[in-house]
Formats: sequence, structure tokens, C-alpha cells
Amino acid sequence: MSLLIYTLRNVAGAIVTPPLVFLLISLMIVLYLKNKKVVSMQKMILGGSVNSLVELTLSQLVLGIIGGCIGSLILTSLGVVFSDNSGISYLFMISILLAFIKPRLICFSYSGAILGFVSIIIKVLNIAVPQSSQILKLDIDILYLILLVGVFHIVEGVLVMIDGDRGAVPVFTNRNGKILGGYALRRYWVLPIAIMIAVNIDRSTSSYTTELIQNPNWWPSIKSPSALALLASSVVSIFPFYTILGYSSVTFTKTKRGKAISSGVHILIYGLILIAASQITRIGIVGEMLVLAFMPTAHEFMLKRQVRNEERGVPKFVSDSEGLVVLEISTDSKMKEYGIDIESKVLSINDKIINSETEVYAIIKENLYNTIMKIKDSSGVIKDINFRHNKNTRLGILLVPRNVEKEEMVPIEDDSFNSVLSKIKKSDSIEHKKIDIKDNKEDDKENK
Repeated sequence: MSLLIYTLRNVAGAIVTPPLVFLLISLMIVLYLKNKKVVSMQKMILGGSVNSLVELTLSQLVLGIIGGCIGSLILTSLGVVFSDNSGISYLFMISILLAFIKPRLICFSYSGAILGFVSIIIKVLNIAVPQSSQILKLDIDILYLILLVGVFHIVEGVLVMIDGDRGAVPVFTNRNGKILGGYALRRYWVLPIAIMIAVNIDRSTSSYTTELIQNPNWWPSIKSPSALALLASSVVSIFPFYTILGYSSVTFTKTKRGKAISSGVHILIYGLILIAASQITRIGIVGEMLVLAFMPTAHEFMLKRQVRNEERGVPKFVSDSEGLVVLEISTDSKMKEYGIDIESKVLSINDKIINSETEVYAIIKENLYNTIMKIKDSSGVIKDINFRHNKNTRLGILLVPRNVEKEEMVPIEDDSFNSVLSKIKKSDSIEHKKIDIKDNKEDDKENK
């Protein structure tokens, strides 16, 4: 029990103790600014926000802290411990460097594989040339490295299932001559984590670490020969770190909630498989190399599988000859008072068939105080809605058009929402612009 208390104490220390608390504040400011852009985009597209800025930011902070606690407790319970010269901190540095090359490569699956292979190469080199051991010091336990990556994918999977659909931005694509409505999802969580480091007893520790801990009789749960040898000549202290888990995806075949759950399940299963595969490292260097190669390969396979499922799936938000499907609705939209929600279908307005949101506003403009909208809700019930529209406001709903002119599209050309936001701001008629995602952009990404 004392081991678990030490772990939680260090996670709490990372939240309230300098200098890590300043890092937490900095990271939250970055996420706040990102969420501000998302909310601005939602308002431009809908005329109102789907999520509040406070909601988006606090959920990332609170769920991140909970996820960090759970991940840290799992790692310490399993007995995952690294030596003070293992270079485990390089894992975070490599992830950041890979992010500059390609954002999706920030995932621990890739940085962990690189760090593991470099460690093996240095280990072999030190055996072949003993003098090099004084210069090259990097000896990470591959078993524990794989366990760490697997555990945080499990945590990420749970976070995606719980919170991955928040802040989704509506998007459109053209497939087989039809306009498909969908969502672009992107979320990040800041996790304070506690990692056990084996240090010499005469080494001084940082002010924000706990006292050196005594190993419980049952610990470690998963034993590594090199770690047992390390523990025989060292003591264990728990050091706090910060990491960021991230998720991004695009879907045209599921609701945003359904997509988050589907992606989260895939990520969680990948983490469990990785933990099971970690035991192959006990074979020796050959086993370690096999698992290190398996880690990014299996991650890519998981992503490709989700893309393939997306391509084979039936589009969910497609308008037809019957009417236009509601893709999104803002929280403050008066349309909700009439029972209109996502997946509802607008059949006609004043008995006129409509083909796009532009035509909706054109008809409403002519009949501000006498507008009858025929709606078919998600359960199939058809009803007429008589409402009065304020000409200075928008309806707060986004409809999937039957067709879109090229000049009305705002293409997404990279992984950043910044360029899209800039293009929407420059649009002459913001409420009629659509965000267009090409089929080759339909990709799921799990980043750390």
C-alpha cells in the first residue's frame, strides 16, 4: 500500500510543486489556445459553439490527471523501474523531434522503438569495445520500455472513449459524386506521471520527489533479470514527469461519439497486445529486437485497419431526394426546442424543396415571420414546425448539402486546423462555406 501512496504523492507533487507546476500551466495555456481556435471554428460554421471553451480545457486537465494516476499506479504495481542512466527521458525528447518531422510520429510506439534499438546497439558496442562504456551510457530495459508504451496506450484508449468526441469539427468530402458529412476529431491530454528510477543510495534527489521507498514483498509483479540485478545494488525513488497523449481522426461513417469509442477500443486492444508481446523480450536480444520491430508495425496496422473500416463503411450523413440531413447543432440553437437534433432531416421549408443551407436562408429571408419547416427526426417521425426567425441570427444547425460548388469549399491540406480557420475567416460568406476533406485524408492518428 505504501508504494501506491508514494506514487500518488509524486503525481500530486507534479501538479502543485515547482518547477513542474509551471510546466503544467504552460501546457494548459497551449491547450487552451488550441481549444479557443476549435470553438471559434464551430461558431463560424454553425453560428454557435457545440462545446464551451472551459469544458474542453477542464476535461483535458481533469481526465489527464486521472489518466496519469491510473497509468502510474499500473506501472509501479507491475514493478516497471529504470536505471538512472537508462535514458528513459530521451523517450519524450525523441517523440518531440519526430513530431517536427510528422505530427503522427509523436506516438511512443515510434520513439520507443528508436530508443530501444539505439540502446541495443550501444549495449552490443560496449561489449565489443569495453572502453566505449565510459562514453556511451544508455542501457534501458526493453521489457519495461514495452510495458510502459503498452500501459499508456491502454490509458489513451480509455481517454479517447470518454473524451475523444469533444471539440469535433464538422467536415465534408465528395465521394462517388455524393457529398458526405462527417467529423474531424482531435484531442490532447496532459498527464502527470510517476516513473520509478533506481539510483545509488548516495545520490541526491530532486526536491519534488518522495523519500526513497522500501520494496514490498510482492514487488515487482513482472520481473526482469536485469532489473532484479539493478535493484540488488540500488534503491528506488519515484520521479514525476509530464507527457501528452493525443488523438486525431476523421470519420464519415460513424457519429463522433461512435468513432471515439471505436478508435478507443482499437487503441486499448493494441496496448494489451503490446503488454502480452513484451514477454518475448525474455528470449534475449533477438526477442527484444522482434518486439521493438513489432511495436510500430502493429501500430501502423491498427491505423490502416481503422482506415479500411472507414472506407468500407456506409456513409452516415448523406442527404438524398427526401431532404437534407442535420450534421451538427449548436448548444444554444432554438431548433433544439422543436426536437431537431443530429441525424434529423429537413424535408422542406414552406413546401419548397431545398438543396443546400444557402437555399434555406434565402427562403427564410423572404418569410421571416411565417416559416414552416417539415422535419423528419432520427426515429422517423415527420412533423411541421412553425417558427419565427430573427434575421440577425443563424439557425445554429449545419445541413449536409446535396452538392457544393468548388468556390464554396475550404480544403484541409495539412494536419493543422490553423490554415482552415484562416481560410474560413477570409471567406466572403462564412455561413455557406464548407470544410472539405479528401478521401486520402481519412486517417486515424494516436499521438503522444
